[in-house]
Amino acid sequence: MSVLPLPPAIRRLGVSVLSTSPIAWGMWRLADEARSVAEAARLVHAALDAGITLLDTADIYGFDGTAGFGDAEALLGQVLHAEPGLRDRFVLATKGGILPPVPYDQSPAYLDAAIDASLRRLGVDCIDLWQIHRPDILAHPQEVARTLDAAFAAGKIRALGVSNFTMAQTAALNHFLDIDLATTQPEISPLRIDCLENGEMDQAMMLGLTPLAWSPLGGGRLADPQRPRDIAVAAALDAFAAPLGISRTVAAYSWLMAHPAGIIPIVGSQNPARIAEAASALTVQWTRTHWYAVLVAARGVALP
Repeated sequence: MSVLPLPPAIRRLGVSVLSTSPIAWGMWRLADEARSVAEAARLVHAALDAGITLLDTADIYGFDGTAGFGDAEALLGQVLHAEPGLRDRFVLATKGGILPPVPYDQSPAYLDAAIDASLRRLGVDCIDLWQIHRPDILAHPQEVARTLDAAFAAGKIRALGVSNFTMAQTAALNHFLDIDLATTQPEISPLRIDCLENGEMDQAMMLGLTPLAWSPLGGGRLADPQRPRDIAVAAALDAFAAPLGISRTVAAYSWLMAHPAGIIPIVGSQNPARIAEAASALTVQWTRTHWYAVLVAARGVALP
């Protein structure tokens, strides 16, 4: 059977100067449960000890609808303040452009303020990868591009990305930027395969964007599948995973990484053991037969 290549040990983020591990750790729940600085530090170390060198957060992480905007960034900033040496061990990614509780705002004034606020909360001089979290339909991409180009020129950010953008929105912003976008962050999982078939991954490969996959386990539905389609996908993953002695979770991460676009799954777990387990996906090699079996289960119909 035709065997797909393993992900590289180091993956470059688009056309940027940044290189990271081919799997990331996300902090959208870092500020949950009033986690202490020491507890947060243990999670950061768990990721780094597992060889994960891309850490992804956002200014909206920690917001509960009434308070907490910026809490995850601030907590990570406290970890870095306590251990300054950690900063050089990973690529720091964050996101902005959402004005709580609901509106999106990519006006020049708000973007400038959001980037500066993230820098203050994180306690850093430069953010490695800054991403627009969700598109603001009322913002002209040329104005957005000018603001982001200025932040790059000022040394506030080293690379740019988008999250939850359509293909047209991504192309429009990239057209107006002086520096090319490095990443795109859509929802991708064995249960959410839209962007594998609608052209998003093809556009990423064409533009040289590295896809960062949020919710790569389907928002937890792969762990406890209930609907017929979810059960079928879980069964296809298990059929591959069982002979290898790996978990369904590891199989799901590695299934995404086998795609030629170089998808980087963002591990959302805040459990050190599960973070460490996720890194074992780097050694899992798929065959085309098994990979397409998962895709067919997700599609619910046979391939043409």
